[in-house]
Amino acid sequence: MPDKVETTLMLMAAGEFSMGILGNAFIGLVNCMGWIENRKIASVDLILTSLAISRICLLCIILLDCFILVLYPDVYTTGKQMRIIDFFWTLTNHLSVWFATCLSIFYFLKIANFFHPLFLWMKRRIDSVIPRILLGCLVLSVFVSLFVTENLNDDFRYCVKTKKKTNLTVRCRVNKAQYASIKICVNLLTLFPFSVSLISFLLLILSLWRHTRQMKLNATGCRDFSIEAHVGAMKAVISFLLLFIAYCLAFLVATSSY
Repeated sequence: MPDKVETTLMLMAAGEFSMGILGNAFIGLVNCMGWIENRKIASVDLILTSLAISRICLLCIILLDCFILVLYPDVYTTGKQMRIIDFFWTLTNHLSVWFATCLSIFYFLKIANFFHPLFLWMKRRIDSVIPRILLGCLVLSVFVSLFVTENLNDDFRYCVKTKKKTNLTVRCRVNKAQYASIKICVNLLTLFPFSVSLISFLLLILSLWRHTRQMKLNATGCRDFSIEAHVGAMKAVISFLLLFIAYCLAFLVATSSY
C-alpha cells in the first residue's frame, strides 16, 4: 500500500494530468463541433484535433501506468500487461511529436513569405496532403511501437518497472545493451521531426521578423494593427517552439533512462 507521500504525489499528478486532459479535450471538442456543423474541417483544425487526441491518450496511459506501479505492482509480474502499456505509451508519444511537427510545418507554409519555387509549390498543396501526412505519421508510429515492444525483453521490463532486486538482476544488466540500442534507434527517429520543426519555426520567425521590419519602415505615424498582429504571431511562435523543445528533450530523457 502507498504511504502518505506517495498518495500526495499521486493526487498532485492526477490533478495536473486532469488539467492537461481537459485542455486538450476542449480543443478537440470545439473542432469536432465545427466539423459537424460545417460538414468539413480545416486542415489546421484536423491537425489540432489529432494532436489533442494523441496527447489525451498519452496522458491517460502515463497516469494509468503510475497508478499500477504504486497501487498494484504485481500486475507487472507478467509481460503481457507491460507490453500493452509500452506499446500505447510509445505510440501516443511518437504521434504527439509527429503531429506537432505537422503543425509547425503547416504554420510555416501558411504564414511565412518566401518566393522560392519549392516553397510556393508546397504552399499550394499543403491543404490537400494533410490527411495523407497524418495517416503516414500514424502508420510510422505504429511500426516503431511494434518494433520497440517486440524487441524489449520482459525480464528487463519487470526490473525497470518494479525496481526490485531479484534474481533477474544479472539478466537486467545484460539486457541493458539491447535496451540501449533500441532506444538509440527510437531517439534518432525522434530527432528527425524535432529538427524539421526547429528549422520550420526558425524560418517562420525570420519571415515574420523581416515582414515586421518592412512594415515598420513603411508605416505612418498612426498605430499600425498589422504590425502588432505580426509581433503577436512572433511571440506565439517562439513560445510554441520553446515548449516543443522542452517536450522533445523530456521525451529523449525519458526514453533514454533505465
